[in-house]
Amino acid sequence: MDFGPFIERTGEVIDLLGVVAIVLGVLVAVVDAGMRRLRQAGPVYARFRRVLGRGILIGLELLVAADIIRTVAVEPTLESVSVLALIVVIRTFLSWSLEVEISGRWPWQKARAGAVDEGSPRVPAATGGD
Repeated sequence: MDFGPFIERTGEVIDLLGVVAIVLGVLVAVVDAGMRRLRQAGPVYARFRRVLGRGILIGLELLVAADIIRTVAVEPTLESVSVLALIVVIRTFLSWSLEVEISGRWPWQKARAGAVDEGSPRVPAATGGD
């Protein structure tokens, strides 16, 4: 039984899900920003960037997964794996850049910050804004 067409189709479906995630992320960010602007509920721009960045990150992760499935599972040639490696490096750089923009720190700094925060007393978060 040849799984090639099934795996190729699976990669295409995950690709589509990645694009849908990005489009939905943009729409959610725009609607959220519009609603916050109308209600004058706190800073609009910072939250818009954060919501938009999260949608893009989810989409990029799905697109990388689809590339891996299609490239490695279907026909792993040296050329296709090299192209995959380049795509993953570029998308990983984009993901890290977006993560830094969203959270203000590198992904590996979250674990250290969480370990430090666990020992300190919890302070209730301020409500009403970002």
